[in-house]
Amino acid sequence: SPNWPITHYSRPATLRVVLSSDLSRPPPAPISAMPPLTTPKSGDALFASVERVNAELFTLTYGAIVRQLLTDLEEVEEVNKQLDQMGYNIGTRLVDEFLAKSNVSNCADFKETADTIAKLGFKMFLGVTATVTNWDAEGTTCSFVLEDNPLVDFVELPDTCQGLQYCNVLSGVIRGALEMVSMKTEVTWVRDMFRGDDAYEMRVKLTKQVPEE
Repeated sequence: SPNWPITHYSRPATLRVVLSSDLSRPPPAPISAMPPLTTPKSGDALFASVERVNAELFTLTYGAIVRQLLTDLEEVEEVNKQLDQMGYNIGTRLVDEFLAKSNVSNCADFKETADTIAKLGFKMFLGVTATVTNWDAEGTTCSFVLEDNPLVDFVELPDTCQGLQYCNVLSGVIRGALEMVSMKTEVTWVRDMFRGDDAYEMRVKLTKQVPEE
């Protein structure tokens, strides 16, 4: 098997990690609209309220998963697909915890949902916030921009990993989480700092919104 020398260094910080014990089982049924509870918590309050692990452990664990997938699958495109599916499975299971701890009720539309994910969801589970920008005229497509991405702290990819979407697990998480609130989406990376861009940018397109029963 080829050797993929992905290098990591440490950064003293703490991050939220959620791992599913069985990512192969089917996701739960979509969550219906919830009645208003109390005032939604801020991103900082959410981040302070959850259990955390050391950032170095988080980054090293994810890097080890990517490296093992590269060794086992060998094809970069297959690794990209597997990372997206892993993220999808995780995303379908994050919604319950997020709704329970954030006090967020039913969002009015896709724009409000995207803003909630960027300001509260990312902060709660990754300790960072994203910027929502580049909306289309219909309000069904936008970009999530990450200038600080804890998954890639001090990671170096060799030339043999050209085409690897190292953070594809994040696009899967967003896709899976949105599906649980009745929004089917397509998520693609349009900017990647590993390709020399100045930020990480995911393009999120709402393809179908399932009516609430």
